[in-house]
Amino acid sequence: MTRNEIQPAGAADDNAFEDISFAELFEQDDNNTVINVGEVALGTVVGLAGDAVLIDVGDKAESYIPLAEFRHEDPDREITIGDQFEVFIEKRKEEGGLLLSREKAIAIKVWEQIARIQEEDGTIEGRIDSRVKGGMSVDIGVPAFLPYSQIDLRPVKDLDALIGETYAFKILKFNRKRNNVVISRRVILEEERSALREQMRNTLQEGQIIRGAITNITDYGLFIDLGGMDGLCHITDLSWGRVSHPSKLYTVGEELEVKILKYDKDSNRISLGVKQLKTDPWEQVPELYAPGARVPGKVVSITDYGVFVELEEGVEGLVHISEMSWSKKPKHPSKIVGVGDAIEVQVLKVEADTKRISLGMKQLLPNPWDVVEESYPVGAIIEGKIKNITDFGVFIGIEEGIDGLIHVSDLSWTERIKHPSEKYAKGETIQAVVLKIDKENERFSLGVKQLEPDPWQAAVTNYPIGSTVEGAITNVTDFGIFVQLEEGIEGLVHVSEISKDKVKTPVEMFKVGDNLQAMVINVSADDRKIGLSIKALQEKEENNGVIPEEYMPKAQEGPSTLGDLLKAAAGENSQK
Repeated sequence: MTRNEIQPAGAADDNAFEDISFAELFEQDDNNTVINVGEVALGTVVGLAGDAVLIDVGDKAESYIPLAEFRHEDPDREITIGDQFEVFIEKRKEEGGLLLSREKAIAIKVWEQIARIQEEDGTIEGRIDSRVKGGMSVDIGVPAFLPYSQIDLRPVKDLDALIGETYAFKILKFNRKRNNVVISRRVILEEERSALREQMRNTLQEGQIIRGAITNITDYGLFIDLGGMDGLCHITDLSWGRVSHPSKLYTVGEELEVKILKYDKDSNRISLGVKQLKTDPWEQVPELYAPGARVPGKVVSITDYGVFVELEEGVEGLVHISEMSWSKKPKHPSKIVGVGDAIEVQVLKVEADTKRISLGMKQLLPNPWDVVEESYPVGAIIEGKIKNITDFGVFIGIEEGIDGLIHVSDLSWTERIKHPSEKYAKGETIQAVVLKIDKENERFSLGVKQLEPDPWQAAVTNYPIGSTVEGAITNVTDFGIFVQLEEGIEGLVHVSEISKDKVKTPVEMFKVGDNLQAMVINVSADDRKIGLSIKALQEKEENNGVIPEEYMPKAQEGPSTLGDLLKAAAGENSQK
């Protein structure tokens, strides 16, 4: 509907009354009633006929007006004989009588009223009839246009709820020739609000509790209309507890009590608080939540490092991921609990000053590490499946929640293992020896090589200094020759021990796989080294089995004595 369509009935083809003064239309002689076309006259109901009303205006004949023209201004009014109404005399009919209009008489009166109200900056009452393009159609005696921006101080979400409501309006502008009137309700509300604001400026005080309605909700808080002024309640002042978004607690239009925290009269800024209406629950936390206490709670938030549990409104604690389970090592806390879950927790630590509470879930269950030392004493042999293989070792499943680590250095006494996967596979069942249990750090150390004696401990006895040994060459380097004496035991002939003559490099003199004889010149089980000498063996043979003095061991260097060495040398000569 366009503005030109908002017209009173009959106005489209008849503007005969548009320049008539309302006051002049009703000037009449007390003795003689003058009936002129284009004027408004006072008529009396003299009859009712179906959907028409018979009106007498003092002319020679009565005239009919459709009943609908009376119903339009008041649908519920009963028309009775003797009622008087102002009517507009449109014309005289050729067949006699007058063509009358109740609606046009009302319109003339309304237009006069509109002009006077606008001039006096008054208000006019109207009923909202329907929605039209860009606003609402309002009946103020004639159809008037109410733009969306002039309905209220803020946008109205449900416009249909206004239909049928009656309000007072200001007239912004009108054009009688075009039957166009633009009205506003917002102007009235702004005036009322301005008056209230001035009143509130003198009455508002910090600490005052006041009621208001929420007008807007943002990420950072609520805007609240206090009845003349707006205030902001920041999200941190909504609750003593955690608030993810204000819309989770409140809705636009909702009324609530707030406390004035700060009021700046110069800028008209008002800071409000809701949580300040209640006592800070953290004041009672040290008494209510002592370390060791078991308390119920609700999971309100989940992060990568743990879950936040609400113990009561405004009091939350953190269950770190490491405190959730003795046995499970979840990649994320959401694998154990979900938001909204009701759980029981144990208070571990309270820091009232910083409002922090450390909570635990696993503490409500027996700690398997409390009995692990009794179940698996050091030196015991256990059996388990390989759960994981890493660069530094192999993890074995001991029982639910407890894994043992075999470090790569504890896999073999003699083998040089670059990566455990060279020797073991995931899921394989193996045996190991319990080496160490660290309950505090929850570490279980195992070893495989400890299942057998350390061959290097026997090497001191098996290869005494001065004894002659023979083995296959396993490697030839610039600094010496490596000779395998037995599985996992190698000796080194240093380049300086090859010959009395200076040898630059043994690479050209020896080949891998060749057998080689040498004399043992030193043994160290701790360092896992056996020193060999070809040069010493030659000197020994030249001296009839006597060990060269420079290679004679000192007493503190090993368990073998000089007598033992001489006996060993004599035994070798007798065998020859």
